[in-house]
Amino acid sequence: MTGFKNFILRGNLVELAIAFIMGGAFATVVTATVALIMDLVGKVGGQPNFSRYAPHGIHVGAWLTALIAFLVLAAVVYFLIVLPYTKAKERYFPGPQPGTPEDVKLLQEIRDLLAAQRQL
Repeated sequence: MTGFKNFILRGNLVELAIAFIMGGAFATVVTATVALIMDLVGKVGGQPNFSRYAPHGIHVGAWLTALIAFLVLAAVVYFLIVLPYTKAKERYFPGPQPGTPEDVKLLQEIRDLLAAQRQL
């Protein structure tokens, strides 16, 4: 029973469960945003669904609709999630300052000491 309790209370499992719940909720928002943008594309192009488009008898409409929806989805995810997340992460959790890391400095000191010993 202790092993099960440790498994359930492990931080990664809880974080993963929260990520799935938030992902499902966010998928609804993204889907609605894509539908909204596809409707706007439809207003400009005459129809939001190109499924019946078949030039020279080749049915490329469904592929074209899927391609446009994918590009809109990628843009929504990038501009509404990735970009703000990256900026917030850089602002609130800045990376290490540029310069030589401590482990590299230590290795350089060892190298210099070994070189000095060889010259003696």
